[in-house]
Amino acid sequence: MNFKSLFITTSALFLFCQAQAQSAAELLKASDRARGSAIGGLTWKSTIETSEDGDSSTREFMVKVKDNDAYVEALQPARNKGEIFIFNDRNMWFFKPSLKRPVSISARQKLTGQAANGDIASTNYARDYTPTLEKTEVLNGEKMHVLLLKAKGENMTYDQIRYWIRDKDKLAVKADFLTAQGKAFKSGTMEYKNTVSVGGQKIPFVSKLIIVDSKFTQNRSIISYGQPRAETHSASLFKVSNLTR
Repeated sequence: MNFKSLFITTSALFLFCQAQAQSAAELLKASDRARGSAIGGLTWKSTIETSEDGDSSTREFMVKVKDNDAYVEALQPARNKGEIFIFNDRNMWFFKPSLKRPVSISARQKLTGQAANGDIASTNYARDYTPTLEKTEVLNGEKMHVLLLKAKGENMTYDQIRYWIRDKDKLAVKADFLTAQGKAFKSGTMEYKNTVSVGGQKIPFVSKLIIVDSKFTQNRSIISYGQPRAETHSASLFKVSNLTR
């Protein structure tokens, strides 16, 4: 192969890889839209039903998001009522009435059952992860794009995620949550029976996320999303300094 042919081949390969990266990023951004990201102001109620080692529990939260920020207030059970989680971009804070001031916490910490703290707010994977399109396959009779997402920092909820995005509507329907070494330790499946009106247009919105332990499949948490609606939230709602006033 002469130098000219090598240059043409290398250029073609670069353009192909560039197109693949752009395609993966566009798919991921489109899928985020139905999971609370890039819509502006939103409010919904989350109910988490957990089965863990034979025990069961239910927790309820009110979630308010605006762009990259989120305000989450615990409603039930009574012992957790009044607890507040605030997401400022990639930073997360926790506050409850018995504390003098909010404390910084990790999105990776367990919230309840299989759900981590980072699972409770909106999903902004396009911001937090670098996607690679691994393959296209058929799942349950539907064409899927399979992406591998790698965390852009150590404060992301998961190190890596293998993510199935449906071709026809660009909705994410399955996720394998992976360790840094690439081993799946839990999986998730998503449903979209909600809609949200944004700018006069109705768009799909997640209605359920089922997270299952990969080793002990009887251990699972079901996050149900209720009453989603577009709302305008004041920037002051997401200020950590306001929690102690």
